[in-house]
Amino acid sequence: MSAGDSLDRYAVIGNPVGHSKSPFIHGRFAEQTGEAIEYGRLLAPVDAFVPTVRAFIEAGGRGLNVTVPFKLEACTFADTLSPRAAAAGAVNTLRVDANGIYGDNTDGFGLVRDIEVNLGVSLKGARILLLGAGGAARGVVLPILERAPHTLTIINRTAQKAEALVDQFAQAARDAACRLGGGSARAIEAGAYDVIVNATAGSLDASLPECDDRAFGSGTLAYDMMYGAHPTVFMEHARKLGARGADGLGMLVEQAAESFYVWRGVRPDGAPVLAELRALLTAPSHA
Repeated sequence: MSAGDSLDRYAVIGNPVGHSKSPFIHGRFAEQTGEAIEYGRLLAPVDAFVPTVRAFIEAGGRGLNVTVPFKLEACTFADTLSPRAAAAGAVNTLRVDANGIYGDNTDGFGLVRDIEVNLGVSLKGARILLLGAGGAARGVVLPILERAPHTLTIINRTAQKAEALVDQFAQAARDAACRLGGGSARAIEAGAYDVIVNATAGSLDASLPECDDRAFGSGTLAYDMMYGAHPTVFMEHARKLGARGADGLGMLVEQAAESFYVWRGVRPDGAPVLAELRALLTAPSHA
């Protein structure tokens, strides 16, 4: 892009969208990389996702982050999907280029990168427990399996949902030489897990997911996809059992960094942006 061109336009689309931290994050990424972009918020009526996106593209939009409740619609709207988006059945990143509209899902990548890079816990050969079997869980299974863990156990209050995920990803698990299983809480294996990921929405209403306390140990990373100014109930519970707790703020930043890479071909450094965002989140005005 020559210096004379106008800025490339990107946005986060959702409903609601006013709370989104994506404009802050991508603004920092643009400063860091020198990429000439502008990034805003796009509030779409719940029944008008496609016309809102089309109008954005017609006005020169080059890409979108997609948040609730539009990730499934974005998946059907895209012309082509990345393998991880196809596996997730949901899209959180749309890129517009000469080949049409490309749909990707960077959530699982963001989770894996936060755990491995920012938190320093390797997933290779690890025993991992995934709590929940909804959209958030489905979006991270393939990226977790690609790290070749020893075991991935998926449990859910409705066991059939977890079993359906086990069936869906059976071949990917075989390819990774990973033992994949799950169902109800009874499927939790004996002994502490290396990593426990809470992909339920329980922390939104301060409820704990079903899980055997014996799954937590002193060497366990208990990771909650939710985040806030204070530790979630899941993190507090894990800490009482001697485990290390972490929230999903780093996942938010790292999935955004991967989206930025999908759009621009440049990978920003998430760590300084995460540190700044954490400081803002825990500042007295947010407490």
